[in-house]
Amino acid sequence: MSLLKMTKNGSALIESVNKEAHIPSEAGEQLLQKLQNEDLLYLNGENVEVDSNARMKMAVKAATLGADIECISGFLGWREFEEIAVIALKSHGYVVKNNVHFKHESHRWEIDVVGCRKPVVICIDCKHWQHAITPSALKKIVDAQIERTCAFVNSLPAPSLKLDCALWEKANFIPAVLSLFPSSYKFIYQVPIVPVLQLQDFICQLPVYTQELKVFPKTFKFLSHDF
Repeated sequence: MSLLKMTKNGSALIESVNKEAHIPSEAGEQLLQKLQNEDLLYLNGENVEVDSNARMKMAVKAATLGADIECISGFLGWREFEEIAVIALKSHGYVVKNNVHFKHESHRWEIDVVGCRKPVVICIDCKHWQHAITPSALKKIVDAQIERTCAFVNSLPAPSLKLDCALWEKANFIPAVLSLFPSSYKFIYQVPIVPVLQLQDFICQLPVYTQELKVFPKTFKFLSHDF
């Protein structure tokens, strides 16, 4: 927990970590070495360095050991979820844009992360809830993402967005919700609720399970190479 608190900017002094955790230097160094062996951090001289992916792993590990989820979530920034999603999608060949703003029917909308790899366009809502979430609240989140994705599909093609998918003949838009921890639901209304540490597997399997998911198909009748 101390590491999550102190590494929001990516690094912290080993001495400061030991002091915050109230453990002797020797014991602290042994613990940090063990965490490095588990690829949860990197020791660089006097510093502990942790990237966003490792912070997510530490958060989940802390939760499995009984740490308070609300407290854990308080140490994580919502942009860390976006960064994990962007990195994961790019590693699988997706062209990615985050914080996509658009307008449809006089309303302004935003989708956290949009990943394009022909013929799939995945639209991710990164949810950083800090307490146990009720089924009714989760359904509202999914409803909102479905509405957001539908508006996004209907707004395209839009020259201002410069999205690769607008140059395709057809595209399948899939709404999804990214969460820190697994919920009791894997799908709601055919929309996947994806725990962050399962994101890589989800992206790998996505082409196989597209027919089982909520999909908004789009045919681009008027292609423009000006996007």
